Amino acid sequence: MFQTVWKKFSRHAVLGAVFFLPYEKRRKLERWMRGRVEARKMADADWVLVSWGKSGRTWLRVMLSRFYQIKFDLPEGMLVGFDNMHRANRDAPKVFFTHGNYLKDYTGHEDDKRDFYNKKIVLLVRDPRDVAVSQFFQWKYRMRTRKKALNDYPEHGSDISMFDFMMHPHQGMPRIIEYFNGWTADVDNIGDILIIRYEDMRANPEAVLKQVVDFTGTPGTDEQIAEAVEYARYENMKKLEEKSVFRLAGGRMQPGDKKNPDSFKVRRAKVGGYRDYYTDEEVSQIDGYMAAHLSSDFNYTSEPLVVPELGGDSDSDASQATA
Repeated sequence: MFQTVWKKFSRHAVLGAVFFLPYEKRRKLERWMRGRVEARKMADADWVLVSWGKSGRTWLRVMLSRFYQIKFDLPEGMLVGFDNMHRANRDAPKVFFTHGNYLKDYTGHEDDKRDFYNKKIVLLVRDPRDVAVSQFFQWKYRMRTRKKALNDYPEHGSDISMFDFMMHPHQGMPRIIEYFNGWTADVDNIGDILIIRYEDMRANPEAVLKQVVDFTGTPGTDEQIAEAVEYARYENMKKLEEKSVFRLAGGRMQPGDKKNPDSFKVRRAKVGGYRDYYTDEEVSQIDGYMAAHLSSDFNYTSEPLVVPELGGDSDSDASQATA
């Protein structure tokens, strides 16, 4: 906790000292500084979980956290965040969670994934159409103004339609597809990589969690895995967020506004839910773009995958559960 606070203070201190620079130079400097932190964590991590935002990472993080709590006798309420569990029990791994937003700004490696070549990587993906819709609500209700500018999102307060956001070249579906395709284009060079899909987690979370813990070197019993999955079920995730159980993890598991359900991290959990927000004509354009551009290696088609519905109306990163 102290290290995190100190790093943030140091970054803000440096940025404050160069406030007179043009905004774009300050923006590049902040991205470089964040990338340097990412590079250090990457080098020290036992394994790395990579995903695009809103792909189900928080759901997986909570399952992993509960699994590690059980396996390594750690307190409930501790959300795995790089080396915090390792410091509590040296047998627990150091796990670096990243979207890869800033690493390339520090290393300069924009055209391939060489920054990840020598690490054990778990890549979590999700249907880009559902990701883009979930990103829209993240941008609208949860994202800080500075973060929007730092990452090329539409300007804060913009009156942008959901369709225009979906097709936004920097943070909409086209950019998400480009990001996914970048991994398949370089997958042979990465070597030690496990690709998992959010939709498969929804269909069989026990099987996917077992894949992850086996692949990353901390296998568990069926009972441990089942308990972790049960703990992270959609209904319980909602309760955990409402009760601020993970308040020590910062804003990661806090609603933007408790009166607005769309501001919760755990929002919905519905595969193919993007269709609820668009006209038939818009859905046809969205589906056509994905079919024409997304690598077939991910096995997504124009028709959303069919998985069991969860209790309640859903589409989040938490069962989806959000990320």
